[in-house]
Amino acid sequence: MARTLVMEQDVRHVQRRTVVLLSVAQVFSGLGTGSTVSIGSILAVELSGSSAWAGAVATVMTLGAAAAALPLASLAERRGRRAGQVAGLSAALAGAVLMVLAVVSGLFVLLLLGSAGIGVGTAASLQARFAAVDLAPAEHRGRALSTVVWAVTVGAVAGPNLIQPGTAVGAALGLPPVAGPFVISGAGLLIATVILFAGLRPDPLLLARQRAAAGPGGAVPPSAAARTGVAAAAPSQAPPMDAPPTVSAAAAAASPGSLSRGLRAIRGSRTALLAVTGVVAAHAVMVGVMSMTPLHLQHLVEGPGPHAGHVAEGDVLVIIGFTISLHIAGMFALSPVMGWLTDRAGRMETIMIGFMLLIAAVAVAGFGQSSTAAVATGLVLLGMGWSAATISGSTLLAESVGQEARVAVQGVSDMLMGAAGALGGAVSGLVLGVAGYLGLNLLGGTIGAAVLAAAVATRLSHRRSAAA
Repeated sequence: MARTLVMEQDVRHVQRRTVVLLSVAQVFSGLGTGSTVSIGSILAVELSGSSAWAGAVATVMTLGAAAAALPLASLAERRGRRAGQVAGLSAALAGAVLMVLAVVSGLFVLLLLGSAGIGVGTAASLQARFAAVDLAPAEHRGRALSTVVWAVTVGAVAGPNLIQPGTAVGAALGLPPVAGPFVISGAGLLIATVILFAGLRPDPLLLARQRAAAGPGGAVPPSAAARTGVAAAAPSQAPPMDAPPTVSAAAAAASPGSLSRGLRAIRGSRTALLAVTGVVAAHAVMVGVMSMTPLHLQHLVEGPGPHAGHVAEGDVLVIIGFTISLHIAGMFALSPVMGWLTDRAGRMETIMIGFMLLIAAVAVAGFGQSSTAAVATGLVLLGMGWSAATISGSTLLAESVGQEARVAVQGVSDMLMGAAGALGGAVSGLVLGVAGYLGLNLLGGTIGAAVLAAAVATRLSHRRSAAA
């Protein structure tokens, strides 16, 4: 019993250390996304010469995240969370360098390539939330996941507001002023990469697998303990009757492809299907509305008319940066509250709250489209709805499948999430041109209402099953 107690104390220490390291890395890596989101659509119009390409940066970022989700998950499945995180952040660092080169050279293709690299880093940051729950007890999973999501707040909120300070950095380095924010982003990504490469040991996913393979009580065998640095212990109790099946790292690596395994596991669980649907739909609505808001604000402040060949300056950049900062604060600042709600109110209930917030957001932003204050308020609500739906949906997903399919399912979820965001970013520009900002928000509200109805139906079905 004493040896088991020591082992459990060591695992709790690893869990706390993992959450801290992931959180610190998220602070620095968030700088890259914040800057790119803030001025990406404006740079795309400037470098391409056409407003039709306004959504290109957001689209390519989300496509990069979607394309990278499964490869990063597969890498994590084979070699652990550390390998996946470092690979993704390294790609984002390369993307930040390409963004600087795009501004210097004026080449639109480099802007797109840099956006794709930043998107890969976004995929890694998203998967960091799952690393936070590999070793977390069930009653604290929502809070552990939300802590890592919350840590993005500092970097992501600071990112949009680095536009003006970044111009001074760019000028000091002899670069075009608008390249400066991406220099700061690159420095943040480099720090995040070094932190995780040096510090994420033992690896939480590999340790969780070793505990599962140890059988009852989750004790780590002596050979595994030597590799992980966690004290070995004898098992103390039998596993619960409803415990998910376990798998060793070798068995996971030898199993069929991540995509097919993930899709099968999602189809086999109604709760997993709802979780994925909620996360994917929330991301599509958020990206679609958010990516066109800077362009809408530019038109609102400077007046209607073509803006090709013109980069917003002065007060317009301040308004855009402040609005996007508020939106990102809505996404991340209250995530601990959303994690608490997920653990206390329930996973499905918090998904419903998230979609009610999303519907309120598009109503406020759409019908208040002529007011910068209303648009900013709508984007805060949009971020809060995304936060609630993503945290609760991700937590529900981690619990809805067995250990042998969990990483694959998480990779599929993030791939679909990125694809939906890419579609939302691509379609949003077309919808904005045809139906205006109000029409774009109404489309988002329709999607949100459909998912909310599905969540309510699933919850009622579960209650009827429990009462039967």
